Amino acid sequence: MKNQKSILITGASTGIGKSCAVHLAGIGFKIFAGVRKEQDAKDWQKKGYENIQPVILDVTDIKQVEATSEILTNEKEYPLYGLINNAGIGISGVVEVTPADDFLNLLKVNVLGMHAVTKSVLPLLRKSQGRIINIGSTASFFAGPGSSAYTASKFAVRGYTDCLRVEVTSFGMHVSLIAPGAIETEIWNKSAEYKKSLRKNTSAEIQEAYRMFISASDKMIKKIKPIPAIHVAKAAEHALTAKKPKYTYIIGPDAKKAYNFTKLPKRIVTKLLLKHIEKSSIKS
Repeated sequence: MKNQKSILITGASTGIGKSCAVHLAGIGFKIFAGVRKEQDAKDWQKKGYENIQPVILDVTDIKQVEATSEILTNEKEYPLYGLINNAGIGISGVVEVTPADDFLNLLKVNVLGMHAVTKSVLPLLRKSQGRIINIGSTASFFAGPGSSAYTASKFAVRGYTDCLRVEVTSFGMHVSLIAPGAIETEIWNKSAEYKKSLRKNTSAEIQEAYRMFISASDKMIKKIKPIPAIHVAKAAEHALTAKKPKYTYIIGPDAKKAYNFTKLPKRIVTKLLLKHIEKSSIKS
């Protein structure tokens, strides 16, 4: 089944991006799978998907963004109909130990890269009255301790999405935010490695000062039960094909719980959150 439409997905080598690529190709879309490495492109080619074409796309490299836009512009048989801004990194730590350079690099990928790609292909999407999906997170709504940089980026993704939606609605376009909770992706291993490195370079005095948060965070991670990325892919399908797509898709029980929790007054949220952390940190 083919529908003569194409979708660009950034960060499509693993996890959510990969799952979206396979699922959406399976329902007839031609997929341009953005990957950063030549080996990732070769891996896609080896899989032999007829309607998945890998493209080298580091969202922080403007030349690669422009080259991808040119490929899409020259694609006449399957005009661009959708963009899924999925590329992102998930490193973070408490404010006092988060290096400014790491924070900046995270914003370059999660926010500025998203903007560069969106801006580049918007003329094509206006022409096709297409759709844009930005991948947010539970952190797009829930601001928990120890994740300031990542949360700041995902709050920015949500705000960007809301602004963009208003700007392009008159063109017949739709813009959706997909906010997943814990998903089975490589981001967990990368995040764990980053935290290990961060702690290694943090003084004993600082670690002791934030001991409660470190302990609670470690215990929380052990309890997390990620769900398969196909849940996000199916939400993306709805956002791309439904007559009236949702503005926001909250994916996973943990995401829904956090989303509802943040509807409480900020003072109550802070009090309950600290109480939970204190209790969790002293449990054996």
